[in-house]
Amino acid sequence: MKKFFVAMLCIAAMAAPVAAQDVREAVKKADADRAAAEAKARDVEEKILADRSALQTQVTELETHEKELEADINALRKAKADKQVRHDVLQDKWSTKESDFHELSGNVRMAARDVEAMLQASPRTALDDAPLTKISPLLDTGHFPDINDISTMTVVLFDEMARSSQVALQKGTYVGRDGTDHQADILLLGRFTALYHDGDEVGFLNYTTDAKKLGALSVLPSGALSRAMHRYFAGKGEVVPIDIAGGESLSQLTHHLSMLEEFKLGGNIMWPILIVAVSVILFTLYKMVYLKRVHGDTDKIMGRVTDFAAKGDWESVDRIMGEHKNHNWPVVNVLRDGIAARREDRETQENVLQESILREIPRLEKGLSIMAALGAISPLLGLLGTVTGMIRTFNVITVYGTGDPKLMSGGISEALIATKWGLCIAVPTMLLHVFLSRRANAVVSDMEEKAVGLTNVIQKEQRRGSVAVSA
Repeated sequence: MKKFFVAMLCIAAMAAPVAAQDVREAVKKADADRAAAEAKARDVEEKILADRSALQTQVTELETHEKELEADINALRKAKADKQVRHDVLQDKWSTKESDFHELSGNVRMAARDVEAMLQASPRTALDDAPLTKISPLLDTGHFPDINDISTMTVVLFDEMARSSQVALQKGTYVGRDGTDHQADILLLGRFTALYHDGDEVGFLNYTTDAKKLGALSVLPSGALSRAMHRYFAGKGEVVPIDIAGGESLSQLTHHLSMLEEFKLGGNIMWPILIVAVSVILFTLYKMVYLKRVHGDTDKIMGRVTDFAAKGDWESVDRIMGEHKNHNWPVVNVLRDGIAARREDRETQENVLQESILREIPRLEKGLSIMAALGAISPLLGLLGTVTGMIRTFNVITVYGTGDPKLMSGGISEALIATKWGLCIAVPTMLLHVFLSRRANAVVSDMEEKAVGLTNVIQKEQRRGSVAVSA
């Protein structure tokens, strides 16, 4: 650089001696600039050197920190290995404990199911299902039972065992024989038998586990059973019937129904059917007596009339007819009309007799069409009872579902009993109608026979010319 400035000065001296002064000033300025640049370069160099020392110090510190971190990592790795060993040990212990817990939970849940089954089979559940509600959480597979749950189950179990040996009387709801709910006094004899007292009616109850309902037997007890139950409910008796078979023996009562019990079980439609039956019986008795009475001793009367007519003794014939003038018998009426027309020709006599017979036929057949109608109405009334009984059954199904057929037995029994009674009345009614019709036809045939016989006798006498004219 010095050579550069010297060269510049030489050039400047040779080129312009006049500007020597300026050159010297420029040289001074250049020297000052150079000195400043050199000072600045030294400052930069010193700064760089200082920064390098700081960086080396930082590098040293980082290397030291790195070594510390590596030591920490090694320590953590060792701690992790130790923790993993401890984890494995604890995992083995937990697996063992978990198996024990599951076994304990399963045993408790199994015991809870047994208690639940016992409660569901108890008639008391129909009146109070609180014990069953307390057991329900233990049946949840996601629920782990604690000591309180086990204590609750134990209390419920012992309480049910104690109540199963007790006699309890309380108000409760039961399904009556008509398929509807009733409020009444219910007597529980342990787990064996349940009875109810509703007004003047006492009876046995059956418990259905599916619906958890008490339902009245379709048949009421009778005789000594009924009296003993009435006295026990009234507090006057010490003996009450009990079914140690848990309801199996009582169910046999439903298979033996008296006629009156069956009539009551059939529902309100049984009254019209009974009216039809009574009407048929009364009409049959009346018609049989009537036909027997109107037929009378027609053979004997006809024999006497024929004998006297054959002899031409019409006075005796008129006397015989006079003896029976108060007897409004069809055959006698026909004979009377025929005798009155004895002076007429055969055709006129036959017409008179035929007219008389036609006049008597409505009297003989009177009421037979009504009886036929009653015979046709009876099965229709039974069908009506079937419809009403099935409607009641479907109402019970709507309320309680189809889980328990016993709840539907009332409506079905009503339907079948009404149909049975309707048919049992219709069949004999139709047979009696046929029998009475044949009896009426027999009387008509007898009238026709006697009319023909009388005509032949009169015509025979006319041919002999011996017919007498009565005074």
